Amino acid sequence: MKDKTMFSTPFSKEYWRQALADYKNLRILVFAALMIALRLVLKPIGIPLAADLRINVGFFVNAYGAMVFGPAVAVLVAAITDTLGFLVHPTGVYFFPFIFTEIAGSVIFALFLYRAEISTTRIILCRFCIDLFVNVIMTAPIMALYYTMVMGRNYPLFDLLRIIKNLAMFPIESLLLIIFFRLVIPPTRKMGYCLSGTEKLHFTKKSGIIMGVLLAFSISLTAYYAIYTYNTTSFSASYTAEERLTRNTEMTEWVRDELAEGDDLVVIIESAMSKVGKKEMTYELALYRLNREVLAGEKDLTEKTVRGYSKSKAAKEPALTRIGKAAALTDKKTDEHLSITIHLDEK
Repeated sequence: MKDKTMFSTPFSKEYWRQALADYKNLRILVFAALMIALRLVLKPIGIPLAADLRINVGFFVNAYGAMVFGPAVAVLVAAITDTLGFLVHPTGVYFFPFIFTEIAGSVIFALFLYRAEISTTRIILCRFCIDLFVNVIMTAPIMALYYTMVMGRNYPLFDLLRIIKNLAMFPIESLLLIIFFRLVIPPTRKMGYCLSGTEKLHFTKKSGIIMGVLLAFSISLTAYYAIYTYNTTSFSASYTAEERLTRNTEMTEWVRDELAEGDDLVVIIESAMSKVGKKEMTYELALYRLNREVLAGEKDLTEKTVRGYSKSKAAKEPALTRIGKAAALTDKKTDEHLSITIHLDEK
């Protein structure tokens, strides 16, 4: 590197002037091309840690390249890698928005490592930012959009299992990156591609405290989200067709006993909620009257199908007339009926 300027932060015009100038540097562009090729080769390779948990070794190359060619070139490299990666190793359906997560990860690496004195703190912070802001927060809506548009089904905005996996990987990947940079920085510096040394790449008590604080923050955030999700998500949304029919039928019999109603009563579970630490399950129920004449006139529709409807389907069904609502309370473990309150619509 002819220009030996180093920056403590990326928040300066000179930093970005230098980053953009790398587009005119032939050595940097050749290096970037080599990194693209290496990332494509390593894309399917991973280090298995446990069941369904592995480290994709490509992230080492991603971090290494970003350190050398900076955030401006990183955008182009990430875009090319994502596109060619699908062509070389196709998995599923190509979905363009995923390119933004690839770009974001590369840019974050560059913002922390490009023309900077690389330290354990910088590596820990950049890995944390990628795991939290890219792999969890940014990826979530893209995954939800992918499942909706491509697979035609819903996907939880934040998948708890994926969040836990990223939390588990954060300290491991951070430590591996520290070791990796201690090995590659000296030869890279000799070749003139790097300005940093390895003096600050030692895992100290301070590094351990920073990693512990970030990990504790992540765990707290995840725990809060898990509790919030549990408290606000209806269990009925995950019922299978068979389970929905069984539970609707059970509630119908309960309401029928309370009202001394006949066989034309249909009860549909609209929501089944519970809170962490609570022993009860609260059901919101919709009460309907079945019009058998209308049902008979609808081809390929049976009473069993109607009784297994979800909230949205029941509301649109011509053979059902809403007559009221109810709130029921059961024991979460035993399903014992505890109490029920019924409100009939005025005639």
